[in-house]
Amino acid sequence: MAGLMKDYSIKNLRNVGLMGHNGTGKTSLAESILYYSKITDRLGKIEDGTTVLDFDTEEKKRQFSIALSVAPIELDHVKINLIDIPGYADFQGECIEGMRAVDVGMIVVSGVSGIKAGTERAWEYCNKIKLPRTIFINKLDRENASFDKVLASLKEKFGISVVPIQYPIGEEDNFKGVINIISKQARIYDVTTKKIEILDIPEELMGEVEKCKKMIMEAVAETDEALLDKYFNEGELSDEEIYKGLISGCASGDIAPVMCGSATKVIGMDSLIDDIVECFPSPEYAIAQKALDVVKNEEVFINLDQEKPFSALVFKTIADPFVGKISFFRVITGEAKDDMTVLNVNKEKSEKLSHICFIRGKTQIPTKKIIAGDIGAISKLQYTSTGDTLASPDFKIMYDKMNFPKAVCSMAVIPQAKGDEEKISQALNKLKEEDPVFVISRDIENAEIIISGLGETHINIISSKIKGKFGVDVVLSLPKVPYKETIKGFADVQGKHKKQSGGHGQYGDVVIKFEARSDGVEDLEFIDNVVGGAVPRNFIPAVEKGLRDCISHGVLAGCPVIGLRAILHDGSYHAVDSSEMAFKMAASIAYKKGLEQANPILLEPIMKVEILLPNEYMGDVIADINKKRGRIIGMESEGEKQKVTSEVPLAEVRKYATELRSLTQGRGTFTKEIVRYEEVPEAELSKAIESIKEVRK
Repeated sequence: MAGLMKDYSIKNLRNVGLMGHNGTGKTSLAESILYYSKITDRLGKIEDGTTVLDFDTEEKKRQFSIALSVAPIELDHVKINLIDIPGYADFQGECIEGMRAVDVGMIVVSGVSGIKAGTERAWEYCNKIKLPRTIFINKLDRENASFDKVLASLKEKFGISVVPIQYPIGEEDNFKGVINIISKQARIYDVTTKKIEILDIPEELMGEVEKCKKMIMEAVAETDEALLDKYFNEGELSDEEIYKGLISGCASGDIAPVMCGSATKVIGMDSLIDDIVECFPSPEYAIAQKALDVVKNEEVFINLDQEKPFSALVFKTIADPFVGKISFFRVITGEAKDDMTVLNVNKEKSEKLSHICFIRGKTQIPTKKIIAGDIGAISKLQYTSTGDTLASPDFKIMYDKMNFPKAVCSMAVIPQAKGDEEKISQALNKLKEEDPVFVISRDIENAEIIISGLGETHINIISSKIKGKFGVDVVLSLPKVPYKETIKGFADVQGKHKKQSGGHGQYGDVVIKFEARSDGVEDLEFIDNVVGGAVPRNFIPAVEKGLRDCISHGVLAGCPVIGLRAILHDGSYHAVDSSEMAFKMAASIAYKKGLEQANPILLEPIMKVEILLPNEYMGDVIADINKKRGRIIGMESEGEKQKVTSEVPLAEVRKYATELRSLTQGRGTFTKEIVRYEEVPEAELSKAIESIKEVRK
């Protein structure tokens, strides 16, 4: 298929990632371009589950994108790879993967609702990885849509780099076309005949168009000394100079061109495709990729280049129980040819590239080669996972790894049917290949499998996939808080175990002093202070063993006991009836008595929670931390945001991912880690013990 292109080379490629807030119409926009380019013969609709790109059953059911998907679009002389990236913050991992495969991020914004948290996230992320960006204002056919209003807010929020290169004709119901500001061409789309008419610019819009063109010239002139001189002297730049300046301004990130249209009405797709071809950088202009030269062990930067030996980065994996494993990769140098043998540099293993293909949604399109800058896929690689580098054996470089966000929201996965634990484990390990962000852990104490992700939606979808793809029913519940117990006082007690019942009896007698360890170590410290053989040497290990068996359950709520010191200093024995068993029993009697007398307390895990948020939500967030028995430890500015460091009991922040989102309208993020254990305050004690007992029922 790609072989049909007249001149298939790196300069004919455009790789565009569609990003932005959920619900702005990214998937619909990709569908609209596919339909307009005659690659599909009908317009896929999200509501009907007929889109090419949301093909997963979960996506059809929920009507939003969960995983990134790829759509190559071939025109006469250019190939555009669109990567549709989910807008939900829970799928940030997909965004990190997708952005590694593109040369420009197109932030899709709704013409009705304008800038949202996802718009800011996308902009910040492009800034962070120095990715060129553009903006597409969508849904201009909707009620209350306003291009001017949204453009003004974008300029105010993101500064002068935001430059309109298109302008709409009509608005809301009357939205019917788009003006290309540079060429001053107006195109009207007739919805009934599906034909495009090229007109002169309507008189009443001439003023706006002139104003926008001036904006573009100024922005372009700012990026280049020679153009700046010319613009100052002549007050004008030629269209050719503008296009050239736009490409380099967009590539360097100094200019973010703004386009517009309506995906569902297929208005503006022709102008959009033209501008992608004319103004967007090809992979030749892409930022050099950071890599490690494995042979010399030094950092290198590799430009996308067809002439060098082959290398590629695997940016996404799909693990399907029916289709098997599919690895998506982007060729960075040279070309991938069918049936070539390459090296997985990360794993130092050879892999064979058989049946390489291009992929559109879930359709595989076989090909013989994939060149530098292009995106392809391959199934059934043996050792390769997301983030790995594949390269020619004589070109050993390893591309920079992907930095995925840390999981902040955890749930316990409980099997509906007894004995399904093994199946759940297998399903989770398969899903982990697809999604490197979520974490699987085991709570041994409470015998639970815990999955952690970026939010409740993320985890709910993983549990739906366990059922949908692997046929195992599970229930999700909040993980149990791992409470512990210790003692504050001390006690000196006797434990005596004596049984007489025909034949040999049982006799063990110990005197043990219990106190708290002062060195902060959690493990039991056992000290043998026995003198004069009150307890024979051979039974002392049995006493320690008896205590170690006991500390997994405390006397308050049956939680594990930490920070305990036990000093065995006296006892007695019977020449015939004493045994290891009897001394173990004696130790457990002493343990129970000793802990009850030594002022036992319940401990809870304290988390260090670091929150990053815009200033305007500070008051609400701090008030909420205080309500959660938390304390603020520090505040500092980080860029335009504030970083608040606090310590909060785990019991209070198990649903914090959801709570922080609603407190900050999705603009706040946080990380948390356990720092220590602290005594549960008197006022909370009965509630905590109640919750522990509830769990055990």
